[in-house]
This record gives sequence, C-alpha cells and structure tokens, in this order.
Amino acid sequence: MSTYVLIPGAASTPWYWHRVVPLLRERGHDVVAVDLPCDDDRAGLADYADAVVDAVGERTGLVLVAQSMGGFTAPLVCDRLPVDLLVLVAAMVPLPGESPGEWWEATGHDQARRENEELEGRDPDAPFDPLTVFLHDVSPEVAAESAHHVREQSATPFGKPWPLSAWPDVPTRFLLCRDDRFFPAAFQRRVVRERLGFTPDEMGGGHLPALARPGELVDRLEAYRTALK
Repeated sequence: MSTYVLIPGAASTPWYWHRVVPLLRERGHDVVAVDLPCDDDRAGLADYADAVVDAVGERTGLVLVAQSMGGFTAPLVCDRLPVDLLVLVAAMVPLPGESPGEWWEATGHDQARRENEELEGRDPDAPFDPLTVFLHDVSPEVAAESAHHVREQSATPFGKPWPLSAWPDVPTRFLLCRDDRFFPAAFQRRVVRERLGFTPDEMGGGHLPALARPGELVDRLEAYRTALK
C-alpha cells in the first residue's frame, strides 16, 4: 500500500480530486487530498508546503501528485518528507529563484497559448471563459458542481521566489494533457524538456483530468508507481 498525496491547483479545493480518491482507495491505497490556504493573503508557498506536511502526518510510502500550480509546492514537500515518487500533472515547473508570478513570462506561456488558440480556430482575444478553457471536456454535471468548489486565489504566493536551489532528488514524472487549452501540449513539452531534462508522458483530455478522466489518470498514476519497483 502507498499513500497518495494529492495537491490541487490554484483557486482549488480537495474536491478537485473527488473522482480520483475512491478509485485509488479501491486499489488499497491511503489517500490524502490536501486543502491549501489559497484564499489566505497571509499564506505563501512555504505555508502551502506546511499544509501538505501537516496533512501527511506520519504516513509513509508517499506518492505526491501535483496539479497545475501545485508544481511549485510539491518540490518543497519533497525537500521535507521522504517522497517515493513525484508526479506532475499539467503542472507548472519552476526554476530556482523564479516566482510563480514570473513563471508566465519566463516560459512564454501567453504567446504559446495565443498561438494554440489560433491554431485550433478559437479567438485568442475572446474574454477568458473557464468553461471553454478548463471544463470543455468535463461532463455538464461535474462542470456545474465545480462552480461551488472554486475559491479566491490570493496573489501572495505569486510574488515570492521559489526557494529551492535545485530540483529535489526524487523520481519525477510529468503527465501532460494533449487537449489542454490553458497549458498547451507543445508548450508543456518544451518547458519540461528545458527544465526537467526529459520528455513528458501524454494522455488525452484538457487541463483538469481528475474531473474529466479520473479512471485513466489513476491508471497512469498506478503505472508510474508500480514501475518503480
């Protein structure tokens, strides 16, 4: 048995993982879906890492899974806990000294997203619509429910540099989603190669696979875990 520790993205809650948690438990694992203080203006990345460490407690056999902005928090946890495996899912990959606020320009995100919108026939200047960007492949029922589980995201963690001097010495995998409209696939392939030095794995679907394709996501996580042995 392993302990899956699930870190959500920005403005999100443990509910994001609600379709994944029972599937992992059915396979015999302990699961911790972490509640981050994303709406607390006093909380920075160190506080996010504290929340994860506190939620884990004395558990062992840790498989850390980080969605989107969780990519800034998860390595900080790896620096403090004995993590067996880190899986980044459609995640931000930081460099030492880079703040989450600086990440967008440093990676060329805005231009990459604009080019992808044009390539796929959408108006790159259209107003930002979460349904179109994040929930286009999520069932209408789950998409409607998601509106009740969105929090305000404080700007505080975006303003301070990522404190690690290097990526933690923990086995790391990256899973991108080919139909991601927020972090386009070509963009993620480039960023992961440049910053982590390997080619990411791919699955179908958009930016929120735990809501749209929970079974496939769990299969991928389990494949990563068993491959370590």
